Amino acid sequence: MDRVEIEQAIGAARVLPVLRTPDAAGAVKAAETLLDAGLNVIELTATTPGWADALAGLRRAHPAAVLGAGTVTTAEDARRALDAGADFLVSPYPAEAVRAAVGETGTPFLEGGFTPGEVAAAAGRGIAKLFPAHVGGPAYLRSVLAVLPGARVVPTGGIALRDVPAYLDAGAYAVGVGSDLVKAPDPAKAVRELIEVAK
Repeated sequence: MDRVEIEQAIGAARVLPVLRTPDAAGAVKAAETLLDAGLNVIELTATTPGWADALAGLRRAHPAAVLGAGTVTTAEDARRALDAGADFLVSPYPAEAVRAAVGETGTPFLEGGFTPGEVAAAAGRGIAKLFPAHVGGPAYLRSVLAVLPGARVVPTGGIALRDVPAYLDAGAYAVGVGSDLVKAPDPAKAVRELIEVAK
């Protein structure tokens, strides 16, 4: 898939699972559950021990899935993620080193920001990540988008499953959901319900 197709897949998914787990085995298990439930876009985070090997294994097992690496803040981690087969990279805040590392590859980079200026700068280069989104909630996202018409913004950070529809209604391109999805009693059921809501 090229850059445009990957970005379109993220938007079409509407929900972006952010898997921050204590170990690689947990990340793989969670990813497999979500992929089997119908989500084809998954983000593993670079804070998980062994994340690169987990990402590479998922890439081999699910060649058609759109797999990303999150919490990527250094050029070294950017290169590791790309070598492991990441389709896109995500940072929690402006990360010039990562931007430079992916610049020539054409890999989508969802650069994080919180202030309108940071979000505007990231959105000018592609999809922007609003983090931590829970601080301002859907109302803050709506206010930011009011002055950035056409911006593609993915709010992430502290978002509960029940709040996903509100963020989508506020104009989110997709919504990043982490611990609330992974810790759900039945993650597969939660995913199916989210997919229905997000249609």
